[in-house]
Amino acid sequence: MLAIVSWQCLDSPNYPIEPEIEFIGLSKDTMRQGVFQQDSVIVSFSFQDGDGDLGRTDQEPQNNIFFTDLRTGTVDNTFAIPALPPDGAGNGVEGTIRILLFSTCCIYYDGSDPCIPNVNAPLDTVQYKIHIIDRAGHVSNEIVTTPIILLCN
Repeated sequence: MLAIVSWQCLDSPNYPIEPEIEFIGLSKDTMRQGVFQQDSVIVSFSFQDGDGDLGRTDQEPQNNIFFTDLRTGTVDNTFAIPALPPDGAGNGVEGTIRILLFSTCCIYYDGSDPCIPNVNAPLDTVQYKIHIIDRAGHVSNEIVTTPIILLCN
């Protein structure tokens, strides 16, 4: 799992100390289901943080990006924003995060085993709710991806 972060420091940002994120888009809207990285999509969103305390450190190695599968309501994937350089971070940071998200399994509402092709349900749709947490514990707003169609067969 890969998180790519780019940022830029501004002379005098006026961002709140709680991180703010905004959904940008997906690299594609369809994936094959699977548990062994059969397919993937790149999820892109922007961020702003007024006190610049994003990113994990050796002292705080916890993941700080959370993807909740809206079909189940469970956190399905977690990722980490790498530590951002301290130069200018006290002035706030903004940037774009791109995450390589691997495929997930179809969920069948007839109780069939997930991840196994089902001729009665050739498609499923998944959306993810995303939020991030900075080192001070401030939680960002939540964003939702556009629907991703899963090919179940």
